[in-house]
Amino acid sequence: MKIIDKTLLDAISEKAAQNERLRMNYNFHQQLEDKVQRLLNALEPGTIMPVHRHQHTDEMYIVLRGKLIVKFFDDQKNVISSSVLSPAEGNYGVSIAAGEWHTIEVLEKGTIIFEIKEGPYAPLSSEDIMNL
Repeated sequence: MKIIDKTLLDAISEKAAQNERLRMNYNFHQQLEDKVQRLLNALEPGTIMPVHRHQHTDEMYIVLRGKLIVKFFDDQKNVISSSVLSPAEGNYGVSIAAGEWHTIEVLEKGTIIFEIKEGPYAPLSSEDIMNL
């Protein structure tokens, strides 16, 4: 059992702030091959999340603290929607269907999302990253 509390969130945020990528995962799944990938993702402003898609898997982000913008794109590289996600503002998360081009921009230090997606883990291929 692992309790998700302020102590855990603070520890992961501290590691993200010290990481050159300005983000840090805390995995609840045991292996990358697990059918479900469950993790906390601590994100700091300035982290670069490329516009990408997962062609065969859905995913969901729930913002536990902080603030970010999630953006969706069409195949012609146009932003088709964007939303601010922040528990303080009553927008808690987003469900992303397989194949949707998306990215996030972190707006607040200490932002942490709970992320869940179908496994097994597969790194993004070049065809699943959109160069803007």
